[in-house]
Amino acid sequence: MSTPLRAGIVGGGFMAEVHARAVRAAGHEVRGIVSSSAASTDRAAERLRIPIRFASPGELIESDQVDVVHICTPNNLHLAQAGAVIEAAKAVVCEKPLATTAADARSLYDAADRAQVTTAVPFVYRYYPAIHEIRERITAGDAGELLLIHGSYLQDWLAARTATNWRVSSQDGGPSRAFADIGVHWCDLMEFVTGHRITRVSARLITSYSRRGGSDRPVGNEDASLVMFETDRGAAGSLTLSQISHGRKNRLWFSFDGTEGSYEFNQEDPNSFWIGGLDRNSTIISGNTGMRSADSQRLSLLPAGHPQGYQDAFNAFMSDAYDAAQGASPSGLPTFADGYRAASLTDAVIQSSVTEKWVTVPSPDTAPSPAGFAHIP
Repeated sequence: MSTPLRAGIVGGGFMAEVHARAVRAAGHEVRGIVSSSAASTDRAAERLRIPIRFASPGELIESDQVDVVHICTPNNLHLAQAGAVIEAAKAVVCEKPLATTAADARSLYDAADRAQVTTAVPFVYRYYPAIHEIRERITAGDAGELLLIHGSYLQDWLAARTATNWRVSSQDGGPSRAFADIGVHWCDLMEFVTGHRITRVSARLITSYSRRGGSDRPVGNEDASLVMFETDRGAAGSLTLSQISHGRKNRLWFSFDGTEGSYEFNQEDPNSFWIGGLDRNSTIISGNTGMRSADSQRLSLLPAGHPQGYQDAFNAFMSDAYDAAQGASPSGLPTFADGYRAASLTDAVIQSSVTEKWVTVPSPDTAPSPAGFAHIP
């Protein structure tokens, strides 16, 4: 790594804190922050120990004190804010969803490509050592031909009728919540590990409560999603997503079943994975134990028996993002291309739920590309 870069964070909530830790762990500086109000900015700056407090997102983005901008704001703000960063010719790390529609996500992807700026989207579950090991083994043919690809991503933070959040508003969070928030993580991980691409979806979106937390505002997006899909390599798949499953805090689980074996992973126990076979089953433990993949070895920071978790994965992602901002080409870094892919899947899932029909997921070369971004103050 050359000279440390200086980060500016737009947003002052939980994800801003995760980003700040990761930037520092990668050896860089968190220089400035701005949140939704002066008071919120002050609280975030004090909590996260950030020296410069900006008056507006535009001021932070334009500042010569900031090299890399992190967008950690509500979903409906991503388009304008990330677009402004691109126009300022700075590297940008934007939380997902990249935008609330595929068309808007495509506009960001195209603009970043034209400007040749470094982009990254935190699909951080790619960064567990176990994930890279499963990927290497499936790529090597150990599972044979994948036939069935299935799994779930279950949470419970909105299980109670009284629970609410800005994400339940379609204006702030977008037209999809469960799929756009957590489903895209599962789909990104599946496509990254298997090399399969989802080509068609059949989906149902489920909203459990029409209003939440005593608010008069209607809930504008789904609490759960049921999705069937097909891939470009002939596999069939199913996915259950929920933010209302009691006792499930962050259970991203998959099983990839092939002609020669199966691979299973659970994010709530991320330091191991299971291999299924007709004659015997086995569990591979992370921490360099039984690992063949060079990327698994690179990401295994601790001796066997010492668990690594979500923040470690986020730190590894951030290290790659900042290496890319300094001219490197790290393998597997999720970029705005992946953010656009996730938005395209989300649009297809919404359309399928509305029409009650199978919907084809458009490829990048057939999607529309609108021009320009809204002005950001």
